[in-house]
Amino acid sequence: MAIVAAAIGVVYLYTVPPLTEKLRDEEIKLLGVQARRYAPPIQDAVARGVDVKVVDRLVRTTAEQAGARVTLMGINQVTGGLQATPRSDSTSEVDIRDLQFEVAVRAAQSRRLATGSEASDAGRIGEAALPLLFRDARGRREVGFALVLSRPLDDVENSVALVRNRILVAGAIGLGGALFAGLAIAWRAGRRVSHLRRTARSVAAGDFTAKFATGTADELGQLARELDEMRGQLAELDEARKRFIAVASHELRTPIFSLGGFLELLADEELDEQTRAQFLQQLREQVSRLQKLATDLLDLSKLEAGSLELRPEKCDVGVLMRATAAEFGPALAAHDSHLELRLAFEPMRATCDPERVAQILRILVDNALTHTPEGTPMVVTAAHTTAPSPRLRLAVQDYGGGIHRTVLPHIFDPFYTSDDAQGSGLGLAIAHELAERMDGALGVATAGGTTTFSLEIPA
Repeated sequence: MAIVAAAIGVVYLYTVPPLTEKLRDEEIKLLGVQARRYAPPIQDAVARGVDVKVVDRLVRTTAEQAGARVTLMGINQVTGGLQATPRSDSTSEVDIRDLQFEVAVRAAQSRRLATGSEASDAGRIGEAALPLLFRDARGRREVGFALVLSRPLDDVENSVALVRNRILVAGAIGLGGALFAGLAIAWRAGRRVSHLRRTARSVAAGDFTAKFATGTADELGQLARELDEMRGQLAELDEARKRFIAVASHELRTPIFSLGGFLELLADEELDEQTRAQFLQQLREQVSRLQKLATDLLDLSKLEAGSLELRPEKCDVGVLMRATAAEFGPALAAHDSHLELRLAFEPMRATCDPERVAQILRILVDNALTHTPEGTPMVVTAAHTTAPSPRLRLAVQDYGGGIHRTVLPHIFDPFYTSDDAQGSGLGLAIAHELAERMDGALGVATAGGTTTFSLEIPA
């Protein structure tokens, strides 16, 4: 309504006052044209000194032809200037009290047509005065009379009033329409916003089954779609959180119960030393499992929170891979497996976070040892690629029979393990997240009984 009212105000100010002035000027200009047209006969009659009655008749005839009031003013020289006195008027009124005819004095002073307006008892009057010049005894042209044509400006005021009233009526209709349309739109938008608010409160309270209405294509519809996408993401995160808590609780409960059981068995004083040593070894294994699980959970939480800091530096990846492979010497011997290291060339330098790259390699080699039969050979390779951009490709390949195709889509999901697998299912998820944090990618391929995990990072 404010916008419509402002627009109507602009239209009114742009139209009505200028229109009034324009029509007044045109009316007065027309009086000037008529004064020049009808002045010569009257000027000739006055110059010849005809009878006053003849002049009066000529003035009335001119008024009828021009459709205006015609007044013949006598110009006299008085102390302080000129004075205009009515000599003949088309209304037969000589003692004119409500008009001053200042235009007649200005016309005599300037010796040219003068126009203007003044207030009278009947309203505003438009005037045009033309001086009538005569030669005196010395042959000089002197002003003796001025012919004044005047007409009420009521028609102008009526025309402007008509336009003004039309604008005000149209404005009132427009304001009413704006009020009705504004209320309707606000009511409809308010209902939709209220629905969005109610749904948002439900989602905030944990009810992820509540859906935002996304049936329209306007801005509120787009907002509803984005909010519904957010709701879906929150539902997935909530499901992942619940799954994380459930699996983490299960993974922690098993070694903790095992520790409790072994501690109760160790409390038996009748145990022989060999059995006690076996129990102690199993305790160490469970503690080691807890330590690894706690470390994996901490790393995963840091990655999900985005607080894990990377420290890239220039390093020799070949030296890094040799050191990592050497760490698995005892595990490879216990698994009766052989690990072959193949480097495309040495030294193989790259800018990366050596600690995190080594962590990914440990996860991949440990995953191969955990999920392959004893005696399975493994190959670790490193090479540079140039297309589409320079990258470093590290791969861990094993010949343990491959991975079933139904497992591949979930292999990087946290806590996901196959039915016969061991471990917490966090290692590959951490490796995958670390690779993305380093602007790289971790992939897997299986074919012909082989499985290859490949890590690509910027060189």
